[in-house]
Order: sequence, then C-alpha cells, then structure tokens
Amino acid sequence: MAKFIDENRQIVLASSAAALGARIGTSDATVLRTVQTLGFASLADLKRAILKSGSISTPADDMRRTLVDLEKATGHALDGILQAHAEGLDVLRSARCRAQMAAAVRVLDGAERIAVFGIGPSAALATYVSTLLARNGRRSRTIGATGSMLADQLLDLAKGDVLLILAYGRLYREVKAVFAEAKALGLPNVLVTEADDTPLAKLADVCVAIPRGRPGQVALHGATLVGLEALVLSLAAARPEAALASLDNLNRLRRSTEVQTKTAK
Repeated sequence: MAKFIDENRQIVLASSAAALGARIGTSDATVLRTVQTLGFASLADLKRAILKSGSISTPADDMRRTLVDLEKATGHALDGILQAHAEGLDVLRSARCRAQMAAAVRVLDGAERIAVFGIGPSAALATYVSTLLARNGRRSRTIGATGSMLADQLLDLAKGDVLLILAYGRLYREVKAVFAEAKALGLPNVLVTEADDTPLAKLADVCVAIPRGRPGQVALHGATLVGLEALVLSLAAARPEAALASLDNLNRLRRSTEVQTKTAK
C-alpha cells in the first residue's frame, strides 16, 4: 500500500480512501491505517504533503500510464475512453454528486451575473458555459487571463456576482487570486473540480466533484462537460420564462443577421 502511494501520487490526490482501496484490492480502513502509519493524521494531510512536495506527475507521465492501461485492457483506445467516460457518468448519477449539483444551482440561481473562471484547457469550457448561460437568460462573463492580465478581469467583479470556478490539482497563483478576490468582495463561489477533499476544494463555498477520466491518466473532460450542461439547464428550469425569452430574442437576432447578410450579397 505504501509503495503504491509513493509511485502513484497523482492517483492518490484525486481519489478517496474507498476508491484507493478498490483500486488496490483492499479496504478503505487499510488505506487509512497505512496513511497513519506513514505519519499523517488523515488522507487529506497526506494529499497536502504531496502537493507541497512538488512531486506531481506531468501530462507526459499521465499519457504514458494511459497508453499502458489501454494496451493491457483491450488494445483499442476507443473502448478505454468510453469506459472512463462511463465511470464519470456513474459519479454524476450518484446521490453525493446530485446533492452537490443541487447546492451549486441554489448558489448560482441567486446571482445577478455569473463569472466563469477557467484557464488552460478549462478556458474553452468556461467560454462555452458562459455562452450557454447568456442564451438562457443569465448575465455571464468569462475570466481566463493568466499572470498580471488576470488583474484587469478581476477588477470588473462586483456585488451581485457569483463565481463558477473550473480548477484542478494544486493551488496555482491564478486560482488563489480568484478565491482571494471573491472573499474580499464577499462573493459566493462554486468550484467544479475532480475531488472534494483537497486544499483547493476547501476554499469553495460549494464544491462539485466530477472526475476527469481515471486518476493518474490523461485528463478527459467529457463528464465535466455533461455536469456543466446539467447546471445550465437546471438554472434555465429555475427561471423558464427568462430562458425562453432570451432564446426567442436570440432567434430574432439570428434572423436579422441572416437578412443583412443576404442583402449585402
């Protein structure tokens, strides 16, 4: 057990004690006893130590593990990817995730505007979600800058905003800055991440934990996308009149654009 923890730190970061036990073929109690034997009070303390150590696997490491597992399992990438997404959907169906989603909807529904944060690969998801929110009658904007340019985007945050944060892994400086500004302004936040017992998750008012594929392998965003679309549709259902009015207006604007294009030709 200790050898597995040492050689699979990324998996440990993204897994619960029960998930680790199931993966290795032992009980969650054995996992926790091992963690305590290693000198940590809890699995969360061990995860904090791993994050502080800086010994996190790279995307290339994750790809190597993924390719090895695919070859061992079936030799076909499609089967492995479909199975990983199916496991993610099982998490979305769970009572725990449903409760987290419901709590997220309650927080987001009270927003005058929803600011969606995501950088790197998550930036595309943030833009997509912001577009869906606007189409369904919710004021929204994206925050996706890195470095000092992030300050310009945070400058626009104001009372009435709620932050929807897409972030994973360690507490990198941009996500720290976003949480700090939300706290300073008293803005509620919802975090979508891969696990709900990490230092990152503890900063959130509401955390929705959706796995990004299998721990320690290439990040897959299929289940995350399904979860985000479910959040948007739940918000539309909470205010159906506003959602329908906005979509009708979108249709009108599209027709107007089409007429202008044909006229120009």
